Amino acid sequence: MTTMTETSARFREFKMPDVGEGLTEAEILKWYVQPGDTVTDGQVVCEVETAKAAVELPIPFDGVVHELRFPEGTTVDVGQVIIAVDVVPGGGEAAAEPVAPAVAEPEPAAEPEAPKGRQPVLVGYGVAESSTKRRARKGTEPPAAAAAAIQGELNGHTTTAVPAPAATVVPGSRPLAKPPVRKLAKDLGIDLATVTPTGPGGIITREDVHAAATPVPAPAAAPAAPAAVPEAVAVPVAAAPVPGARETRVPVKGVRKAIAQAMVGSAFTAPHVTEFVTVDVTRTMKLVAELKEDKDMAGVRVNPLLIIAKALLVAIKRNPEVNAAWDEANQEIVQKHYVNLGIAAATPRGLIVPNIKDAHDKTLPQLAAALGELVSTAREGKTSPAAMAGGTVTITNVGVFGVDTGTPILNPGESAILAVGAIKLQPWVHKGKVKPRQVTTLALSFDHRLVDGELGSKVLADVAAILEQPKRLITWA
Repeated sequence: MTTMTETSARFREFKMPDVGEGLTEAEILKWYVQPGDTVTDGQVVCEVETAKAAVELPIPFDGVVHELRFPEGTTVDVGQVIIAVDVVPGGGEAAAEPVAPAVAEPEPAAEPEAPKGRQPVLVGYGVAESSTKRRARKGTEPPAAAAAAIQGELNGHTTTAVPAPAATVVPGSRPLAKPPVRKLAKDLGIDLATVTPTGPGGIITREDVHAAATPVPAPAAAPAAPAAVPEAVAVPVAAAPVPGARETRVPVKGVRKAIAQAMVGSAFTAPHVTEFVTVDVTRTMKLVAELKEDKDMAGVRVNPLLIIAKALLVAIKRNPEVNAAWDEANQEIVQKHYVNLGIAAATPRGLIVPNIKDAHDKTLPQLAAALGELVSTAREGKTSPAAMAGGTVTITNVGVFGVDTGTPILNPGESAILAVGAIKLQPWVHKGKVKPRQVTTLALSFDHRLVDGELGSKVLADVAAILEQPKRLITWA
């Protein structure tokens, strides 16, 4: 009972937090630490993907990583323990382990082996279920002389003593290695479970890891050849297409799963109507070129999307009824007196729609800065769930893919979404003559429960009018 109490007092558990608004689960994308690594308060230990975004999780205390409870790719419920940390006095891994320096006594000398013996295999290959049992290998502890050699190795000293017989490695047991060696194995992509130990007492050394990483091992190291086979077999866990395969199945989860559920719910809940207009944006393109040279716009990215966003904000100001939401439970139309402008962004994890908070209050330079930050953050996969909550109206720029237009589906809780097509040089009647002009097609989808055809047409016509004559931004804004 005393041992269990002391053990529980040494360890602290970090649970999966709710990183969004009422989210219930998250998928562990990547671990940044491994068992044996020292962590400090505020250090990012892993990246998780929720139904809204990828988020990095910092740990709130110091210590040495004892156990990773779930491998990468696992979906974990909020509140479940994902990592256990050995809270060593003084915050250092070496401070607590050499507590028993007496080499003459077998029991205390072998004690430092227990924390190292608890290490699970590398993330991605699974964690042994018995990893929380500290006395799992009590019967295989080395004698005092070997224990002293292990202690020297753990403290960073190379020990070449005692050519004692190699300790027998129990199948399924966790490999012995000091933290720097574990880090080296992680950096080289080597699974310690496949490495043949040559150190005293069965400990894995740096040389063992380098030997396992060598493509053509030395002839004398016969056991290293079979060890490379599990390594090669384990690497294809990354969902690469199998040559010759006729099908590939990809699990639907994370952002992609949330997108699917939201789009199905929106398509079958809100009665969509889509209207189109083709407009000459030659003057808008000239304005973009002028703004790029304007000193007031220095340091921000200026592009057609910026002017389109400003045009939509002006159109909403002139037609505020379009900026609303349908409350089905209370049978009410909720009129929004602010605009959180969503910008659809394509990322490797799927389409996300972060929004610019209170976009209606921003000047053109402020809007440009906010838009640039939003896009760059989305591309890096660092968009927070809060940045995607509370949107009121959205712009999706399908023109970047060379598409003329589309019929966008509303984001749940919003009443309108504007699709912008590709801007192309086309023949256009201008001042009674056919001339090459920069032309694009806009598509506005809206919820017909609260936006009728007249209101939707006014909004779309206002956006088109501003893009055709951008000087209207001055008079209408």
